[in-house]
Amino acid sequence: MVPIPLTDHIRRRTFWAITLLLIVTNVWAFIIELSLGSHLNRFIMINGLIPARYTSTAVFALPLRFTVAPIFISMFLHGGWLHLLGNMLFLFVFGRSIEDRFGHVPFLMLYLTSGVAAALVQIAVSPGSRVPTIGASGAIAGVLGAYFICFPGARITTLIPLFIFFWTVQVPAVLLLGYWFFIQFVAGFQMLSIQSATGGGVAWWAHIGGFASGLVLALILPPQRRGPVVEMVT
Repeated sequence: MVPIPLTDHIRRRTFWAITLLLIVTNVWAFIIELSLGSHLNRFIMINGLIPARYTSTAVFALPLRFTVAPIFISMFLHGGWLHLLGNMLFLFVFGRSIEDRFGHVPFLMLYLTSGVAAALVQIAVSPGSRVPTIGASGAIAGVLGAYFICFPGARITTLIPLFIFFWTVQVPAVLLLGYWFFIQFVAGFQMLSIQSATGGGVAWWAHIGGFASGLVLALILPPQRRGPVVEMVT
C-alpha cells in the first residue's frame, strides 16, 4: 500500500511561481527526452549522474560539461511518465507551502542544494556504479525534509489505494513524511547488501541525502513570513 498525497491545507500568502516553474521545466525536459528517439541513451549517458565518473582520478581532466553540468541536468530528467508524474505530484503538494514559507529565491536554492546533496550522497554510497542516475527525487526529497520541519502538524489529503478500492484520508504531515523516510531508509540499507556496479533501480540514498539536506536548510534559512501557521478549514 503506497499512500499518494493529493494536497495540503496550508493557507499560502504568495503565489507558488518557482514551484510552477520547476514543474514546467521538468515536463519540458521530458518532452525533449521523448523527441530524441534512438539518441536518448547517449543523451542520458552524457547528462545523467554516473558515480564512477566522479571517483576516478580522470575526473580532474574532464571538462565541466561532463562533471558539474550532469549534477544539475540530471535533476530534470526522468525515466518515464510515472517517474515524472509521481515526482511532480510531490513537488506540487509540498513545494508550494515551502516556497511561501521561505520566499521564491531561497526556495529555489533549497531545491537545488538538496539536489546536489542527493547527488553527492549517491556518489559516496555507489562510487563504482556506471549506471546513470536521473530524476528530481533527490531535490524534491529536500522539499519534503523542509516540510517535515516547518509544517509537521499540517493535514495532507492522501489517497489510499487497496486493491480495487480507493479512499482519501487526512494524514498529519509528520506521519506521512516519517513513513516515506522510513521506507527510503530501509530500502537504502537493503540496497547496500545487494548493490552492484551494473545494477539499476531506485537511488534510495539520494532520497535520504536530499531529505537530510532539506531538514538542515529548513533550520538555517530565515522564514520570509513569521507568525503562526493558519490551516484552511475543509
